[in-house]
Amino acid sequence: MVQGSAAITGTEEGPAPRVPDEARSDPAPAPITIAPLAATLALAACGGGGSGGGGGTASAPPPPAIVLPTRAQAARFLGQAAMGSSRADIDAVAGQGYAAWLDAQFAMARGTSHWDWLVAGGYGTAASMNNQAGFDPVMWRQIIAGGDQLRQRVGMALLDFLVVGIDGVDLPWRQFAVAAYVDVLMDGAFGNFRTLMQNISLNPAMGYYLTFAGNRRANPATGSVPDENYARELMQLFTIGLLKLNADGTPQTNGGVPVETYSQDDISGLARVFTGWNLDSSDNSTPDRLRRPMINNASQHETGAKTFLGTNIPAGTAGPQSLSLALDAIFAHANVAPFISKQLIQRLVTSNPPPAYVARISAVFENNGSGVRGDLKAVVRAILMDVEARNDAIAGTSTAGKLREPIMRLTGWARAFGASSPSGTWPIGDTSSSSTRLAQSPGRSQSVFNFFRPGYTPPNSAIASAGLVAPEFQITNEPSVIAYVNYMAALVANGSGDFRADYTSISALAADSGALVDEVDILLGAGLGAATRASIRGAVDSVAAGATANRVYTAILLTLAAPEYLVQK
Repeated sequence: MVQGSAAITGTEEGPAPRVPDEARSDPAPAPITIAPLAATLALAACGGGGSGGGGGTASAPPPPAIVLPTRAQAARFLGQAAMGSSRADIDAVAGQGYAAWLDAQFAMARGTSHWDWLVAGGYGTAASMNNQAGFDPVMWRQIIAGGDQLRQRVGMALLDFLVVGIDGVDLPWRQFAVAAYVDVLMDGAFGNFRTLMQNISLNPAMGYYLTFAGNRRANPATGSVPDENYARELMQLFTIGLLKLNADGTPQTNGGVPVETYSQDDISGLARVFTGWNLDSSDNSTPDRLRRPMINNASQHETGAKTFLGTNIPAGTAGPQSLSLALDAIFAHANVAPFISKQLIQRLVTSNPPPAYVARISAVFENNGSGVRGDLKAVVRAILMDVEARNDAIAGTSTAGKLREPIMRLTGWARAFGASSPSGTWPIGDTSSSSTRLAQSPGRSQSVFNFFRPGYTPPNSAIASAGLVAPEFQITNEPSVIAYVNYMAALVANGSGDFRADYTSISALAADSGALVDEVDILLGAGLGAATRASIRGAVDSVAAGATANRVYTAILLTLAAPEYLVQK
């Protein structure tokens, strides 16, 4: 009935993903949950279930048994879909299948927002007006302890390329400003991308980070022109990119030369849209105005025509209408689907997605199956259920996967071993130091280009020679590697303040190095090879049998440092 990878049957959400045409040799499929109705339809499409002629009626054969993922496959799935996984998380996926887990996560209400947690924690007082108090705790708390892990993972992926960093927001109450921005990303993670474009464009933190809050129309008398910062980055980094793309994410060319997406004239024309936008209040006694969308001051808004990307907004169009028309035009651009789809794939699954993978996800972005464009929930589901994400044989190829972000290494450990902060203070702090910590910390990018760029390639490397990219390697060097291991060694053993892991369950396996290493491997989704597993077992066995804690620390730290763990497959 089916051959090769086509055996990965579709679910009720849509047809089964195709193996890309290039360089695929019918790898064995990874088992996934099969909806009975979809399985029956698949049988019918292959000729099964009919009477075969003769005029009589015959019962259709029963649908094939539902095949659930193994614990190892469940752990690998959660490595792409969550910020980490406990034994209960892995068992839940293994027990219900990928599709059911996704359905439950999509239906899960969001927990306490970053903003509300800061308010409840007492950070909305004058003492916190001119500092960043509460920001690191609120960021770490939710990505480690939040139950809505798929939302947290997608929200953090969005923050990787729809960037705002707290140090670049020159405002009182800046922790509240950036908390409100991250809340916009979390709330919009499963919504429509067009809505998300609107919400980030009106967000005060973005307005100050990319300097268009208070932006005024041109003044011929002085020669001043509107600030172009946001107009440029909205196109370059947030929506369409520098080069025109095919639906599969590959650049369009003219005479062998890539075609640029926009010109300086397009930037200048679009910048006129982002004039007159300001906070809706001058009351700075509380942070409340930083949670509300900016409003347009007509006296500061450019009243002339605005022309960009082949779109013309007539003279006299008011600020809110100009913004809506501009965002509609950008959203309709052919680049948006492949540009956003590829970056989400890179953040969740693999740094170098084959063009056919990008094309499949781009098609879902264009149409979720119900005629809706920009449905991020459908896009996220398609990314995680695609054969490129779920097929074990594809995962084993040399070009699959991605370097695991340092933040994800910390949260992966924390969630695997039930780390918590009983006081609710989450005293992890800023981990962005590349000499003593992780070289990355949530919400602390020093540039709109993030800690690493999606097209980064390590120079003079085998990766570069192969024509591949490895974004996370931009913050990977000898000092940062040493800092990571040293920092995690201290965190694994001692925690940070009252933020500590609970090793009660895993300690029961400490006397059996094989069982201990196997369980740590599964919990961290490391996929350790036989040689690495043997090496870690040897290190554990070198620790005295009665030194339970040290045996556990050794197994965990060496797994966190293993290449198979560092490269998420």
